[in-house]
Amino acid sequence: MYYLNNEPAALPSPANLAPRDVHSSTLELKTVSINPDDTYTVQQAINAFGFGWFHVKLSLLVGLCWMSDSMEMAILSILGPSLFCEWNVTKFQQASVTTVVFLGMMLSSSFWTQLSNRYGRKSALTLFGVLLVLYSILSSVAPSYAWLLTLRGLVGFAIGCVPQSVTLYAEFLPTKHKGKCVVLMDCFWALGACFEVVLALVVYPYYGWRGLLALSATPLLIFTILSPWLSESARYYSYNGHNDKAIKVLEQIAHNNKRHMLMGRLMADDEPSCAESFRSLLSPSLYRTTILLWFLWLASAFCYYGLVLVTTELLVARNKESHPNECVTFMTSDFMDLLWITLSEFPGILLTIKVVKLFGKKKTIVLQYLALVLCTLVLMSVESRFSTSVTLFIARGTISGIFQAIYVYTPEIYPAALRSVGVSGCSVLARLGAMLTPFVAQVLMDSSRIQAMSTYAIVGLLASIACVFLPRETVGYH
Repeated sequence: MYYLNNEPAALPSPANLAPRDVHSSTLELKTVSINPDDTYTVQQAINAFGFGWFHVKLSLLVGLCWMSDSMEMAILSILGPSLFCEWNVTKFQQASVTTVVFLGMMLSSSFWTQLSNRYGRKSALTLFGVLLVLYSILSSVAPSYAWLLTLRGLVGFAIGCVPQSVTLYAEFLPTKHKGKCVVLMDCFWALGACFEVVLALVVYPYYGWRGLLALSATPLLIFTILSPWLSESARYYSYNGHNDKAIKVLEQIAHNNKRHMLMGRLMADDEPSCAESFRSLLSPSLYRTTILLWFLWLASAFCYYGLVLVTTELLVARNKESHPNECVTFMTSDFMDLLWITLSEFPGILLTIKVVKLFGKKKTIVLQYLALVLCTLVLMSVESRFSTSVTLFIARGTISGIFQAIYVYTPEIYPAALRSVGVSGCSVLARLGAMLTPFVAQVLMDSSRIQAMSTYAIVGLLASIACVFLPRETVGYH
């Protein structure tokens, strides 16, 4: 969800998703094939090599980053109730543990971007892997709430690098495959959330939240160990004047994908100025679209992470009613319910793809938000375990589908030169929404379920209205 990009949470990867760009890349590919002695860019070479074994290996490595990001987000919903029994912390303090992670992500975004631009995506991702594993393990042995809050903030600081993995991924993708690979990354996110629940089911009853925190770093530990085999971005090398290194990377891609290396002279891809691009987002022709998208991303993150936290709050509240004299957090049955609810992200993503092909992204997002509003209204009063789980299943799948649709819709609306910075700006607002939602899902929910769920219903309704005023887009999934 992002994490985005992850930016959370933000996916800068679908930089060339519109049909016209796919068409132009085909023309570029034909030009390169017909004129082998002419110049070519990194993107033209990657288009010529197609999607092959090199990209399969890269997808698995980047997928581990997305799984780790998702797992760190999923564990936040388990951590809050557990800390109450450990240190008797208040609901506000529980919410702060979640908020500080997203605050760390927001503050570190610029740092990781500058680091990766200066030293390369691979170097930044390797450092990120080491730091996140370290901070996760230290969090598991935190002696007090203050220490845990500090360390979770540092975890958030490290997670701020996850979008660089998507940037690296995007820079290796053929133009026509970028839209499909967004779906692949969303599946890794859902897989990470499900894996975290399975891990909790096995580990939590015996080792509690501390053992769960430590073992949740396993996917990223695997990524860190495998990071020496990660290829640096050929576009990064080319843009920084290291054409010899860029050509070696391109030769590796051609070899892995069983294609012939292009002949001719390598030219650097054009890189727009980020400062100028960001100002352009608020130009007279784009400011309304930008503001609407910012609110849409804020609302999506607010509702997504809110539902994740609300789910565990409802499960724990049910246990407190059954055991009023004990400090009870999670039972085995709770983790089973949580697993089925989390699995809804897979059908949510796949169903969204089908609906988008029929109605387009804009109408799909509006319909999904209205369905989400209906689910939140039902959750105000529903009491039975079965009804609660079914409603949460539908709501979780719906909000996952919304994120899937806006990830692809957003870059398609912006001009080609503004797509990456446009999505990055949206991700900042998404993190703000994620920072705010714990105080509704945990603090307000504790005093009034009706007020908390009404807040999500209102935000969802406003988001559906905002989506109506967005520009038209093409019907289909690109």
